[in-house]
Amino acid sequence: MFDSLNLLPPDAIIGLIAEYRNDPREPKVDLGIGVYRNAAGETPVLDVVKRAERRLVDTQLTKSYIGSAGPADFNEAMRDLTFAGTVANDRVAMLQTPGGSGSLRVAAGVILRARPDATIWASDPTWANHVPLLGGAGLDLQPYTYYDAEKKALNFDGMLESLREIPKGDIVLLHTCCHNPTGIDPDEAQWRAIADVLVERGLIPFVDVAYQGFAADLDADAFVIRELAGRVPEMIVANSCSKNFGLYRDRVGALFVVTGDSSARDAVQSQANNVVRTIYSMPPDHGAAVVAMILNDDTLRADWIEELTGMRERLREMRQLLHDALLEEAPGHDFSHLVRAKGMFCFLGLSPEQVSRLKKDHAVYMVDSSRINIAGISPDNVGHIARSVATVL
Repeated sequence: MFDSLNLLPPDAIIGLIAEYRNDPREPKVDLGIGVYRNAAGETPVLDVVKRAERRLVDTQLTKSYIGSAGPADFNEAMRDLTFAGTVANDRVAMLQTPGGSGSLRVAAGVILRARPDATIWASDPTWANHVPLLGGAGLDLQPYTYYDAEKKALNFDGMLESLREIPKGDIVLLHTCCHNPTGIDPDEAQWRAIADVLVERGLIPFVDVAYQGFAADLDADAFVIRELAGRVPEMIVANSCSKNFGLYRDRVGALFVVTGDSSARDAVQSQANNVVRTIYSMPPDHGAAVVAMILNDDTLRADWIEELTGMRERLREMRQLLHDALLEEAPGHDFSHLVRAKGMFCFLGLSPEQVSRLKKDHAVYMVDSSRINIAGISPDNVGHIARSVATVL
């Protein structure tokens, strides 16, 4: 049977990781894989997570199943973190999921049951994994205008024009903050204008929240969700705890579906639970239990916010550091978008050929689009990065 299968090429990011690990040269720099790193190049376990884990080990009484929707204390804490009371609780179906990716995939299953011919409109560009997660589930994905590659900025007028052309009732996928891959977000006034169009056109928002707390703060980063929650009858929110809690391998996410009333909420909840049973049956517990403990304990929550603030500030500092180094090494080029962007990612603005030369000649690794992970920059390697980029320019 399996002789009929063809060998698939490795995922671009996974392949890049392997190339980097096998490269014997020094110095070498990995700006590809999308995980937070500290100045030492490590992805640490947060101190507050370690403390919560110790408490969990000492107090947890069972490893029995927790149900398809996950534990109520986690779901309610994440709902409050996301919506902050801007929508009635009896309108929100909610589930714990295996990471943000699991949330997106379960959402796709529910959408297909509600509207098999649904079209989802995603920003151009969008996170590469949106395509296999949503499109691979059977949904039709189409692009809307978002990024101006020449100006390295949001094409706001083009975005509004594009959204106005989307058929009524279609679904619009939005990045709430720290847009991946561009790092360029609308400001609050622009979000309000975008919300106006969504309301006018009767479009359904589908908001991907992968980096809450990485742009400005926990509340500001949820602005578009809370703005829309009071204005639209239905919306979908996929949330991830990978970045802001550092729980990458524990796979912690949440899915929220806002409905018109409690009856519709109950129907969505039953369908979502059933979708889960057909995919993975029950969500993993450990990471979600840690998050629930942190969010529901005043001391742990305050300490988590402090650590999250430290991660956010490091990203800002590294953006400025790289900008200044490139300004010195390549003075004829404009890299101001590096400090305008937010979060972990942005485009450097290089061609695939220049990216290839960076890897081949200087051991600086990034994906072909020149999307870089700002967390891969440190005071120790920024000089090598800037000199290498100036060379290929």
